[in-house]
Amino acid sequence: MPIVTAAEDLVVDDVYVDLRSVLGRELYLKCENFNFAGSVKLKAARSMLDDAERSGVVTADSVLVESSSGNLGIALAMLAASRGYRFVCVIDPRANPGVRRMVESMGGEVVLVTQLDETGGYLGSRIRAVQELCEANPDHVWLNQYANPENWRAHYRHTAPALVRQFPSVDYVFIGAGTTGTLMGCARYLRDLAHKAKVIAVDTVGSVTFGGAAGPRFLPGLGTSRRPELVDEAVVDEVVMQDERAAVRMCHRLAGRGFLFGGSTGTVLAAAERYLKDLPDDVTAVAISPDLGDRYLDTLYDRSWVEERFPGCLSPLRRAPRHELQKTFV
Repeated sequence: MPIVTAAEDLVVDDVYVDLRSVLGRELYLKCENFNFAGSVKLKAARSMLDDAERSGVVTADSVLVESSSGNLGIALAMLAASRGYRFVCVIDPRANPGVRRMVESMGGEVVLVTQLDETGGYLGSRIRAVQELCEANPDHVWLNQYANPENWRAHYRHTAPALVRQFPSVDYVFIGAGTTGTLMGCARYLRDLAHKAKVIAVDTVGSVTFGGAAGPRFLPGLGTSRRPELVDEAVVDEVVMQDERAAVRMCHRLAGRGFLFGGSTGTVLAAAERYLKDLPDDVTAVAISPDLGDRYLDTLYDRSWVEERFPGCLSPLRRAPRHELQKTFV
């Protein structure tokens, strides 16, 4: 077992779940949540901050500032606490309630943006808020996860090589598209390796990342209301759009088997199951899971929240007959 002295030093890159018992076919899920930040975003956050420190963009007096829907903000809050920086996280109402508490628990500051942007989302408004903070405060440094190449390089150096080591003959890799850092890094690595695997990008309906029409979205993590600068469709084999209702159902289906994953994972797996149903059973497929579901208990796993936004999405809870309850407690 590893012994670490700093929270950022724990990065577990070799945990996979075989989902055949749930989905009925071969599909492996690469779990990226086993670190103190709780998500895949620790890799990008650390890579971007390391580069900014090396180049002198970030100094001992710098204040880190970033726009985030949740996971990157938590990762940067952890890194800032570990390395002694101030951190300001710009979030919006779609962020899970626990995000603010987690960032503030590690000493970070939170700015909540409530103004919708021109596409009906919040990303443009968050970025404008970050830019205004940096213009007004010369010591503020925006790492810019949407355009910073260190975002995708982190996954080129770590995530993709780890996946290929475990599954050297993988046929399909399903990766969700948020900032597209994980997607671009893994896709570029597989391309440069001349690997046979097809990279399937999974985006959520209502996202504009790959040219789709902007629409309402409720699950943070995947999708954007502003195309990230990192996107390069040339390195992706195919894009699959997935609706959020199916993503919610997939998450609850997995939870019913003891696997509590976040909404991004549910979206990717719903798309992967749909994509794979017409392919031979002997293909090897891997999907990447950014985080677990514990930070979504107030939203995705709250039946009232789900019913309000996705009416009829979930089956009614089965209530045991009274005589069964009596037997249970006698």
